[in-house]
Amino acid sequence: MSAGPLDPLPLVVGVDGGGTRTRVLLADLEGRSLARVEGPATALRPGDERASAEIIAALVHEALTRVERAETRPAACVVGVAGGGQERAAQALWSALASSRLADDVNVVSDAEIALDDAFGDAAGVLLVAGTGSVAFARAPDGRLERCGGWGPVMGDEGSGAWIGRRAMSVITAAQDGREPDTALIGAVLTALEVETLESLIPWAAEASPADFAAIAPVVVQCASQGDLRANALISLAVEELILHVRTLARRCFTDERAAVPVACAGGMLGRGSLMRKRIEQRLKTAVPGAAVRSDEVDAARGAVRRARRLMGVEG
Repeated sequence: MSAGPLDPLPLVVGVDGGGTRTRVLLADLEGRSLARVEGPATALRPGDERASAEIIAALVHEALTRVERAETRPAACVVGVAGGGQERAAQALWSALASSRLADDVNVVSDAEIALDDAFGDAAGVLLVAGTGSVAFARAPDGRLERCGGWGPVMGDEGSGAWIGRRAMSVITAAQDGREPDTALIGAVLTALEVETLESLIPWAAEASPADFAAIAPVVVQCASQGDLRANALISLAVEELILHVRTLARRCFTDERAAVPVACAGGMLGRGSLMRKRIEQRLKTAVPGAAVRSDEVDAARGAVRRARRLMGVEG
């Protein structure tokens, strides 16, 4: 049921649904955080929208239970989800969430959009996201929104965790054949996936999801940090791909890459202090000279709460 007259302030919910995990933030109308919960991935896949909706609904219920308001229906819920930029998929997820009476008002957008909200609010800037997938969003000084990348694991997601994982497989099989030099990635990947031979990876790869491939990316990062040449080359290639996203949007929205361009990074591959984050920041100095990188962590769920509060007529 909805919040009654004896209830505290109405509740709002922000959901950050990615390809690896889903984060839910429950807050009151003033934006105070009440509960955070985390669960399985809810990135949209054709035909699986209802499964994503069930995970989201369960996590929201868990958050409400933690603050002893399990019977309260939030006033607004903004769901930012990977794949939410596709209109058909977003509509299917919205329908499933609305039928579950998740909240009085439900809004479905892409996960990058809610991250952009947290990074810059209503101001201009470029947000680079690299987790399981990758995408860059920008808000231009004139207010228009632009996107670069985000074409999914088959056609795009360059520089992402899944992209790195897939290419690591090609590197280790080529090394095994002798087409490329030996690499520490062979032993590291076999150990991480708990298999004994490269041949065992054939059936694994045939069934692997983007999230499965993305789970290999930390192994590549670790080998690169330990000096493995092939792992380092792969990370460098991923960085260049991501830099292209930022430079493209800098030119499209800020005249060129030498203009002052606020930049924020988000996603599991670009955590503060991570190897890829450091290399991205270093490479931006020459590739996008006007870039001013925000050091704070981007919290996409917090950005979704901001949008939810805006749905209720509250700014800030």
